[in-house]
Amino acid sequence: MNSIFRKKTIEALLAQSTQKDLKRTLSVLDLIFLGVGCVIGTGIFVITGVVAATSAGPALILSFVIAGIACALAAFCYAEFSSSVPVSGSVYTYTYATLGEFFAFLIGWDLMLEYVLAMAAVSTGWSSYFQSFLTGFGLHFPTALGSAPLSGQGGIVNLPAVIIILLITALVSYGVKESVRFNNVMVILKIVVILAFIVTGIGYVKPENWSPFMPFGISGVITSAATVFFAYLGFDAIATASEEVKRPQRDMPIGIIGSLIVCTVLYIAVSAVLTGIVPYTKLNVDAPVSFALSFVGQDKIAGFISVGAVIGMVTVILALIYAQVRLSFVMSRDGLLPKSLSRLNKKRQTPFLNTWITGFIGAGIAGFLDLTTLAHLVNMGTLAAFTLVSIAIIILRKKFPDVKSTFRVPFVPVVPLLSALFCIYLSLSLPGITWISFIIWIAVGAVVYFLYGKQHSNLNVKS
Repeated sequence: MNSIFRKKTIEALLAQSTQKDLKRTLSVLDLIFLGVGCVIGTGIFVITGVVAATSAGPALILSFVIAGIACALAAFCYAEFSSSVPVSGSVYTYTYATLGEFFAFLIGWDLMLEYVLAMAAVSTGWSSYFQSFLTGFGLHFPTALGSAPLSGQGGIVNLPAVIIILLITALVSYGVKESVRFNNVMVILKIVVILAFIVTGIGYVKPENWSPFMPFGISGVITSAATVFFAYLGFDAIATASEEVKRPQRDMPIGIIGSLIVCTVLYIAVSAVLTGIVPYTKLNVDAPVSFALSFVGQDKIAGFISVGAVIGMVTVILALIYAQVRLSFVMSRDGLLPKSLSRLNKKRQTPFLNTWITGFIGAGIAGFLDLTTLAHLVNMGTLAAFTLVSIAIIILRKKFPDVKSTFRVPFVPVVPLLSALFCIYLSLSLPGITWISFIIWIAVGAVVYFLYGKQHSNLNVKS
């Protein structure tokens, strides 16, 4: 039993961070754009309307505040870890050093599902906006090829969602520098679109639309906070990039916390304007942001918003593919997954095979599952990761007090404990089927670990 709790030493992790497997090309601005690019997407362009109409009402604003606070507490823990141990792998790596190999594998397994499902969910939202965009030009995508069979809309496969994932996979496999440049340009365009919605929409806000403010009660607000948690996945993706950052000790905390602040402000502003323009009961649509402007006769700007959403959600898919590949790359390098997943293309210095395997799996899921199911599963994975990283920071402080860090979580262990409790509380608000699905996935992960990971682990080989 002791072998499954074996740990990677901090010294080994720090030595690993000096290796040159991956090129260090990312700046602090690239990190912030990566975070904003991943966070601002389906959460703001799709989930806002669905949640407002079905469980939060105008109190969606409070749901984003609650989710933002929970994320901020976890972000502090991520920031300290990323500056102390600047190695790719996010919470998987942090758990390996503090709680041991078995828990590290399970959270890595959990995060792999989280990233792939999030990628599929975002591509599903992208498909809705893309089809809405085509409709504006009198073009109608065939129903059978425009939605998943489980969506209840008579579809066979969501072809646009499949195609966009494969296109972004091709870009990510080509090179990090090219992917980051593309991401930065798209993020700037996306922010311009969101600001255009806020500036235009604020003039059409009717305060009476905010009444009743909390139609589903406080339980609806909490349930919604657990659902919109999906929207904050991005800064976790930043933590997977440590080995490709030029100055990780300084830049990682800035990138994580900076992107979270920008995104939380934008989410709250969009939620307030959205529910102020349109009665919340009418927002259960695929493209609520552009729908709101069409509702008040601003069809041209609504079309501009649709274009921005189509462009903007591409960056989310890119960041999620990037994060998933880097996570599975590190797990493979540690021997817990097949070594082929950490093999680098000699010319591009990217995990080429790993990237395409990720892309094909994500595309397959996006083609056949609906958005709501995907969002709930992703939230469960995110909350589990945030809970573990909060516990791990307490262990790091206790067992490795001399580790140098450019950022330190204030009031340890109070802040990490609050973070863990907050995440557990939100996870209890998720549907029972989500818990069942999560437990099944973790059980499968445990089987994979004992049948493959435990024997092939680099730590097992060395011992």
